[in-house]
Amino acid sequence: MRMFKRIKSVPSRGYPLKASVFTAVFLLSMCICATESIDNINQKVPNFSYAGYKNGGHALRIPVKHRLNVVDFGAVANDGKDDTLAFRKTLAKANSLQGSVHISVPAGRFIISDILYIQRSNIVLQGAGTAGTTLYMPRPLSFAPNPEALAELRTYLVTLNKRQREPHNLIDLPYSQYSWSGGYIWVGVAGDRIKPYLDELDTPINPIAKPTAGKQGESVMVVDNPSALSAGQVVTINWYNKAGENSALLASLYPGLSRDHIGENHRKFPNRPLVTQYSKVAKVEGNRVTLADVLLHDIEPHTDISITPFLTNVGIEELTIAFPDSPFVAHHIEQGFNGIYLTGLFDGWVKNITVINSDSAVLTEKIANVTIKGVTTTGTHKAHYSVAMSNTHNVLVDGLKVFNPVEHPISFNTGATKSVYTHSEIYSRPILDQHSGANHQNLFDNLQMYIELNEQELASNSYALFKTGGAKYWWPAHGAGSSFWNIQITFENGVSNISNTPIKLYGVKDGPGANLVGVKANMPVKIEYLPQPAILDAERDLTSVPSLYLYQLQQRLAESESSK
Repeated sequence: MRMFKRIKSVPSRGYPLKASVFTAVFLLSMCICATESIDNINQKVPNFSYAGYKNGGHALRIPVKHRLNVVDFGAVANDGKDDTLAFRKTLAKANSLQGSVHISVPAGRFIISDILYIQRSNIVLQGAGTAGTTLYMPRPLSFAPNPEALAELRTYLVTLNKRQREPHNLIDLPYSQYSWSGGYIWVGVAGDRIKPYLDELDTPINPIAKPTAGKQGESVMVVDNPSALSAGQVVTINWYNKAGENSALLASLYPGLSRDHIGENHRKFPNRPLVTQYSKVAKVEGNRVTLADVLLHDIEPHTDISITPFLTNVGIEELTIAFPDSPFVAHHIEQGFNGIYLTGLFDGWVKNITVINSDSAVLTEKIANVTIKGVTTTGTHKAHYSVAMSNTHNVLVDGLKVFNPVEHPISFNTGATKSVYTHSEIYSRPILDQHSGANHQNLFDNLQMYIELNEQELASNSYALFKTGGAKYWWPAHGAGSSFWNIQITFENGVSNISNTPIKLYGVKDGPGANLVGVKANMPVKIEYLPQPAILDAERDLTSVPSLYLYQLQQRLAESESSK
């Protein structure tokens, strides 16, 4: 990991800019950012330093009380026989034990043909390394029994007639439930509603307290019922849009964007939180509550605090997940070659995992303070996602390497906030995808991207590096504070055939309040990012600060140490 010299600065206050001043800030930044200091830029972007296990800066391990080995429950490596039942017996034993559990999977190949559910806290599933342990899944999840947890999703897909329609390819097929959900190793709270799809199944949220004051980017809020809160408690802060298209929340999310460019789902469900923040209480003093991180938005009249069930201290590490190569049919028609599905997890990790020929390597939903480190995806099968972030808060993806073809190589999806991709390398058609759905204040950080231009791109001197996915009812691409820092691009072909005209990097037309600092290539580029960035400083030399995440983390930890 490349280190850098720390620069002294005033502590970052998160993302304090208000919607009413964004246009002015943009015009000013265009004039001054070429000479502006790193510290000044740091004050204008969100504070991403809280991403990761236990808000970053902690080792990925837990003390272990019990040790189990799948071999002791009937698993036999390399015998060509199915080992699913042996793994399930091991997990069942783990569930019966009090205290933390470490499950070892020795070297060799083990065959898994159905979902392995991890539904308890304080557990680590550890292989003997990516070159030693392989979990081989010979058939897709579509051949396994339907998971009860996805019943609502299945009904939703049928009710809305969700289909992939490609007339030119003679494709008109229903969406798969495994397109963005499910996995062979599935972490989650038993019986939990993973994600709301059908409003008729919604139940009222029972708040335990109501915040009455608090500022975006600060850690302290005032609450009306502090006796319901205690240090160490994990809480959910909910922001609702009950004021329709003219709400202050929408203005904070999408500064300067006209309301006809904001999808209907932002107004359609006033009793569902539009923005959620999963955080830990650091301390309670009178009616003042200090969080372990900082507030996403100002506290508004339509904000409350509730409790969400979470698992904690769950780790998956040191193994390979392999699938057979299979034909790619179409986008959204994935059969279910999904590796890991993380749901309902607060404080956990995935570390040193290789995934081969997946539809998606790691999928997420409703997780926070999770580190996903050292994941490599490879193979010849075209995937939907590598590691995707959906409804994440303070999630860190560090050291991801993507070698296989992927529709969305890295993606911030619906509800992702304060999450980070850092120190990662994308080798196959890299795309920086922001998948709509009120995702905002996320960071693409210190990424190496390798692009081979096709004939059309060579002819047009352009490449769609920035992209928007997701349904129109969740547009625009993202909310304010989405940031890009030190994006390094290598064009691997055709450089000598291209004129001195810069290559246009484009793809987002509705991304308000974005920050682009240090987006460079091995040849001249120009950035088209609409409607207009809050900060556009593409030529910034970031040799001294290659990672904004590490820079902010180092600052925060040093300030915390000095205040003791």
